[in-house]
Amino acid sequence: MRLYNTRTRSVEDFVPMRDGDVRIYVCGLTPSAQAHLGHARSFLFFDVLRRYLKHRGYRVTYVQNVTDVDDRSINEAKETGETYRDVVIRYYGEFKDAMRTLGVMPYDYEPYATEYIAEIQAMIAKLITAGHAYVAPEGIYYRVASFARYGELSNRNVEELESGARIEVDEQKEDPLDFALWKFAKPGEPSWLFEPHGDGRPGWHIECSAMAAALLDADGTGIDIHGGGADLIFPHHENEIAQSEPLMQRPPMANFWVHGGLLLFDNRKMAKSLGNFEPLADLVARHDPQAIRWLFLQTGYRKVMNFTEESIGAAAQGLARIKSAYRTLSQASSGV
Repeated sequence: MRLYNTRTRSVEDFVPMRDGDVRIYVCGLTPSAQAHLGHARSFLFFDVLRRYLKHRGYRVTYVQNVTDVDDRSINEAKETGETYRDVVIRYYGEFKDAMRTLGVMPYDYEPYATEYIAEIQAMIAKLITAGHAYVAPEGIYYRVASFARYGELSNRNVEELESGARIEVDEQKEDPLDFALWKFAKPGEPSWLFEPHGDGRPGWHIECSAMAAALLDADGTGIDIHGGGADLIFPHHENEIAQSEPLMQRPPMANFWVHGGLLLFDNRKMAKSLGNFEPLADLVARHDPQAIRWLFLQTGYRKVMNFTEESIGAAAQGLARIKSAYRTLSQASSGV
């Protein structure tokens, strides 16, 4: 099997790091709103990859996390008058139902970030001790300048990033690129005790670093595949590498970084403001789940894909022909 490796920007033969064992970590959903078909495309690809590896006889350990505490879920809770846990339970429940309908295999591990607060805090403490993080008035930040390889995964130049208009200026940071590892508590927001630094909650990026290490890489020698959508390459996966690799016995964090392409809806990015957003649960209810899987298999996983009602209709017709041919062959082979 050959895979495109974002880390090396080349197609490579996949060889497990440990004979017969494959360890995969995929960044999962942040349940702060209804999931859409773009989420499904990414997770369906990794389901197919996992099935193929199992078919080849590998022992696969698959982890897909749940970012259950995040700025977005907290803001949604404030707007709706719910708790952030209510928001997560509602949206993640819908997502899981859709994944089951689409035939996605259960994950070996499905860690929630809030279940790994101790591991997250331990990693932050190590980064502070090693000089990769510092305490500021509103939280604990990662010191990007301390990691010489920052930008390698996304093939970005640090100087160009620093001059980019998209980096928010924050006077409490040593550098505009520095990012939050721990956000100190604010009124009305969930928080956890973190001595001696102060109550608060973890940043998004450190959650995945800590969970991946705890479940797949206790010895700090790396995992086989780390995956997600192409939109996660920067900053999320770039930041994961910066946090994880300074603390590892033998980097890289992952031998292969694998990313799926984005999904367009009628040649436009899906957005409620554009009027082309349909919740995944509704779309799965309207179409044959197998036809959705078949449609996605017809486009290379790294390519941008355009979803239309015509394309799913054609996929359903193609799938019907395949099923008809299968029935005919089955009857012929059985002598019926």
